[in-house]
Amino acid sequence: MLIQTQEIQQVANEVMNMLHEEELEVINNIHDAVLARDIEKIDELFPVLLFDVEDHFSTEETMMQENNYGNFQVHKNDHDTMRKKLAKFHKRWEVLKSPKELQGFLEKDFKSWLLLHISKWDSETALHLNGGGM
Repeated sequence: MLIQTQEIQQVANEVMNMLHEEELEVINNIHDAVLARDIEKIDELFPVLLFDVEDHFSTEETMMQENNYGNFQVHKNDHDTMRKKLAKFHKRWEVLKSPKELQGFLEKDFKSWLLLHISKWDSETALHLNGGGM
């Protein structure tokens, strides 16, 4: 398991917490397939991960826009950075089929980015969405 539930900070917005929980399941599933070096399973799960991450990001972005969140563009830029990295690694996966490389990305880059993003941007955004202002 790449990320334990207790590693994910709960934020002040239940929709965002739900998105994080769903994404956590997908991330852990693909990580398990990577550890097992199960190429077929990774092929099946990578598009699911891309879809889930996009759903997560676009849902948050819509909520931010609907609530006139002042740091929308900075938060979205952080999403866009990870969108680009995931797209790059998906393209590399399609060519190389390297579980080791994908494992390094998930364990070093993606996990640390996600935990930091949630603790910084999502926790701040959630306070704003729940009337804390900003």
